[in-house]
This record gives sequence, C-alpha cells and structure tokens, in this order.
Amino acid sequence: MTALPTLLVLDAEPPPRLGRLTGRARVVHTDEAGLAGRLPGADVLLVWDFASHAVRSAWPGEGPRPGWVHTASAGVDHLMCPELAASDTVVTNARGIFDAPIAEYVAALVLAMAKDLPRTLEFQREREWRHRESRRVAGTRAVVVGSGPIGREIARTLKALGVTAAVVGRVPRTGIHGPDDLDRLLARADWVIAAAPLTERTRGMFDLRRFGVMQPSACFVNVGRGQLVVEDALVQALEKRWIAGAALDVLTTEPLAADSPLWRVPGLLVSPHMSGDTVGWRDELGAQFVELFERWAAGRPLQNVVDKQRGYVPGH
Repeated sequence: MTALPTLLVLDAEPPPRLGRLTGRARVVHTDEAGLAGRLPGADVLLVWDFASHAVRSAWPGEGPRPGWVHTASAGVDHLMCPELAASDTVVTNARGIFDAPIAEYVAALVLAMAKDLPRTLEFQREREWRHRESRRVAGTRAVVVGSGPIGREIARTLKALGVTAAVVGRVPRTGIHGPDDLDRLLARADWVIAAAPLTERTRGMFDLRRFGVMQPSACFVNVGRGQLVVEDALVQALEKRWIAGAALDVLTTEPLAADSPLWRVPGLLVSPHMSGDTVGWRDELGAQFVELFERWAAGRPLQNVVDKQRGYVPGH
C-alpha cells in the first residue's frame, strides 16, 4: 500500500478547510515553534499563516525539505530565504484570489479621497455643517506600479470610473510601461497606486525623491507591501503638502502600534491590511489549495509557480 503524502500546515485561525483531502493526505498541523522540527517529514508545506516569517528561519537546517510550498497569499517575501530560493522546492502562491477585491478597495479609496469622505465623517461627528467642493474622478490620471494580475485589475477598475490608468512593470511590453517611464508618469498623475511585489528592486522605491516628483494634487495608495514605502518620507510629503493625501493598507510593521505617529498624520488613511479580504476569502484560499494539491498528486504541472529569484509569478 502506497503511503499517503504528508501535508504540513503552518496554522492560523481559523484553520483551512481540507476535508476534500481526507484519505488522500496525512495532514499535520503546526505552529511557528514546531515548524522547524516537522519540516523534514513533510512532502508539502501549506503556509496558511501568511503573516508569519517562521519559514525563513526554519527552512535552513539539516534533513530533507518539502518539494512544494504553497502560501495563502499573493506575496512570498515573508517566506523566501536564500536556502529556499536555491533549492529545488517549487513555491506557489494565491494568485487570482485577491485581484478583484483589492481593485474594488483601491477604487473605494480613490472615490473617498476625491469626495473628501473622511472629513465629511469627521464633521458629522462634530455636528458641523461645512459645505465643500469635491474632485471629479472621471478625466483624472492614475499610475499603477505593479503589472501583475492585481495591478492590471486595479487599472481596469479605475478605467471604468473614467480614469486614464498607466501600468508600470519590471520590463516594458505591450500596454505596460517600464521603470524608466515611472518618474515622467508620476509627475502627471492624480493617483499613484503601489501594487508591486516586494523585491530588492522595489524595496523603498517610494522615497523622498519620488514623493517630490508627484504634483501637489496627487494622492498615493499602497496596497502592495509596506516596505515599498519609506514611511518617514511619506509623512514629510504629507506634512509639507507635497501631495494631497495618502492611504496605506500595508505598513512596514503590522499591526501598527497604538502610539505610532502614522495614526495622526494629516491626510493619511490607515487600514489594517484588509483590501483583499472579502467575505468568504478564506474558503476561496482553501479551495484553491485543494485544487492545486489534486494537480500535484496527479503529477500534473502546478499553476501559480513563483520565480524564486524574482519573487513573483512571471510572464503576466
């Protein structure tokens, strides 16, 4: 009798629904503390706790390692280490689950900032009747930095609002601008959306110089990774009114400490990394993994395979 493959799950609450794998895999659950000790006995690792960095510290060491690692997230920076990148292990991600929800969230932020909704809520709480004029969204320009499925879906959604959206990727190609065009596009943009993966090329790309390139009426939104932004530079840009406003759904340190000055920066909206998390999203992530597992068990090629050197799924 052929032994069942061992699926190791780095858990988070609530755990994934893997009932379809009953009798098809030996499922072992672990927390961060037990991960290193259980890795040698696993054929597959499911990183359900996608906020954890435990894989990066547990992966180096003696003994065999899983041949396949799947993370229930779009980004893979939280698990990638030199030893994993250099190994034969296949890494896959949750590409496709978050595209539309994040695009909707970005559109909501753009509309909220254009229509000054945060201040409307503030005035309502103060029972203050203060009439203002708001901005039209149709006819404005956006730059979406990140040409993956999420970035392209953001551009499509903004175009439906009448926004002219340019997408910037790692390399120029049909319909996608290259990095050399970024500063020129930033200088004319009303909305700058960061949706790029975190790599050595993108870390800290939105710094004091880049915020200085933007026009005073521009608003900045980050739904990529917190480390794309030099947060002190963003604070300075907002306080000096180099840009009109900003929204951060991802931050360098999460959760954001209660005493962080970012909570109080004028013109800054902060949300707790929730742009892609819609009702039922965990079930979608679990179902996606089960489908990938079935392909793996049948010896079929896996989808959503990450280029471990680049840090994302290439070719899109």
